[in-house]
Amino acid sequence: MNLLLISHAPAVRNGASGIRDQDRPLTRNGRLRFRRAARGLARLAGRPDVLLTSPFTRARATADIAAAAFKRVTPKIEPALGQDDVDVLVIALKKFRPDSTVALVGHEPTLSGLLAHLLGMHQADDRFAFKKGGAALVHLPDGPSVPGQLRWFVKPRILRDLGSQ
Repeated sequence: MNLLLISHAPAVRNGASGIRDQDRPLTRNGRLRFRRAARGLARLAGRPDVLLTSPFTRARATADIAAAAFKRVTPKIEPALGQDDVDVLVIALKKFRPDSTVALVGHEPTLSGLLAHLLGMHQADDRFAFKKGGAALVHLPDGPSVPGQLRWFVKPRILRDLGSQ
C-alpha cells in the first residue's frame, strides 16, 4: 500500500467571526495556492485509487481541489480523519487493498502523528510536522499495521513550483 498524506490548505484562523472550528473554510489565497500545489502533487504522486478526507470544511475543500488535479477520483469522507486518534485511523486504513494508493486529506497534529506511527516511531517528531498544503508519501509493503518507508516529504512551496512547470 502507498499512503499519500496531505495537509489541508490554509484556512481562516480558528475563532474568526464566530465560525466553528469544523466549519472554517479555506482562505481565498489558500485555495489559489493549493490549486498550483495540487497540480504539482498530481505530477509527483500520480492519481490515487482512493481519496479520503476529513469531514471538516477546510479538508473537504482541499480534497475537492486535489481531486480536480488528480482527475477521475472522487473524495470520500472518512470520519476517522476528523478525530485526533491515530489508532482509529490505522484501523480505517486496513479495509483498503494492499496494492492500492490511498490519499488522505487531514489535519495537524494527526497527520504528523500518523506519519510517525507509520514509520515505527512512538511519538510525533517535529521534523515531520506538515505545513498547510504539504504532503508525504509512505510505502507500506505489509499494510498500515507494520512500519513502512518514507518515500518523500514535501513542503507546499515545492509542490507549487512543480505545479507551475
